[in-house]
Amino acid sequence: MIASKAIRTYRIRKIESIGKMTQMTQDEIISNTKTVLQGLEALRVEHVSLMTGMGEAHRDNEKSDIVRKNIEHIELGLSEAQVMMALASHLQNIEAEKQKLKTQVRRLHQENAWLRDELANTQQKFQASEQLVAQLEEEKKHLEFMASVKKYDDNQEQEDSCEKSRTDPVVELFPDEESDERNNMSPTPPSQFANQTAGYEIPARLRTLHNLVIQYASQGRYEVAVPLCKQALEDLERTSGHDHPDVATMLNILALVYRDQNKYKEAANLLNDALSIRGKTLGENHPAVAATLNNLAVLYGKRGKYKDAEPLCKRALEIREKVLGKDHPDVAKQLNNLALLCQNQGKYDEVEKYYQRALEIYESKLGPDDSNVAKTKNNLASCYLKQGKYTEAEILYKQVLTRAHEREFGAIDSKNKPIWQKGYKP
Repeated sequence: MIASKAIRTYRIRKIESIGKMTQMTQDEIISNTKTVLQGLEALRVEHVSLMTGMGEAHRDNEKSDIVRKNIEHIELGLSEAQVMMALASHLQNIEAEKQKLKTQVRRLHQENAWLRDELANTQQKFQASEQLVAQLEEEKKHLEFMASVKKYDDNQEQEDSCEKSRTDPVVELFPDEESDERNNMSPTPPSQFANQTAGYEIPARLRTLHNLVIQYASQGRYEVAVPLCKQALEDLERTSGHDHPDVATMLNILALVYRDQNKYKEAANLLNDALSIRGKTLGENHPAVAATLNNLAVLYGKRGKYKDAEPLCKRALEIREKVLGKDHPDVAKQLNNLALLCQNQGKYDEVEKYYQRALEIYESKLGPDDSNVAKTKNNLASCYLKQGKYTEAEILYKQVLTRAHEREFGAIDSKNKPIWQKGYKP
């Protein structure tokens, strides 16, 4: 009777718990299920004891049947309770996974928001780049047109340049320097100096910008060239930091524009800043450092500060000899610049030495017909004239005229003589 009463009590509680289950939390359900499990386990033990107490003789009577049925019901309840416990554990795992997924969703949402912003910024930059490309294409077409026109008056420009160099030898520094800067924008050093020159190459966009700025400056459009340089410099400093080789390159370009405007103080400040950056980032013996030293020497030379310019030019020469070799054409170009500086200080012995060495390099590396050979001979002859060495100057001038005659009219003979061999009739 006690067992039957306990079973009825269990069933009543089970029905009540099912009715209240929807109002209970998961923890409460698990706690109550554990309590029911304990009660059912106790009932099962009690019923097993009753069955044992009844003995074999009473196994077939009505009470025994009731106890067996109750044990079956209890074991069924235990199974149900265990299933509920397993289900609760599974639900807990699902809930934990759900929370984890929610966290991932929130993180992904944040990342997606950042990516959307980045995409919007990238699209804006891309549109700006497309506009710049279109602008550069127009500039390229204009430059190609100008180049096609320029070939028809090259001879006249060469004559004007020679005439200008005879009246003021220092101006030769500056055309040479502009081409020198362009050449050094993408140096190709010997393999033995690769570790000194590797690791940096002027980006193509800066080379293009340099050509564009030079084009504007040659047209006198400084109101366009200067803001263009300043904006590019500001963008580079914001993206790469001030101490970056690209910033130094941009400083050099802007300095050339200021120099053409006779703003020497501003140009000198920019070049000194560029020199410091290139020395720190590329090393003191990098060709780019030599180019900046040469730029600064040119600027001082244009201001008449030849004594200040000379050590800078010598240092640039040392770097180029070390990196390129002592017989490289760029070394000869630097020797020409150094000779011009010394000539304006009256150091004719040094001038002769520098010109003669430059002449040897040009003749051995570029050949006797290269324009630099005739130019250097003319410069050296001019130096001889200033010293009263007329015989030496005459020899050089005759060599230049003879070579020019041979290139134009063929080999010299009795019927084909250069102009200096012909007698003049009144």
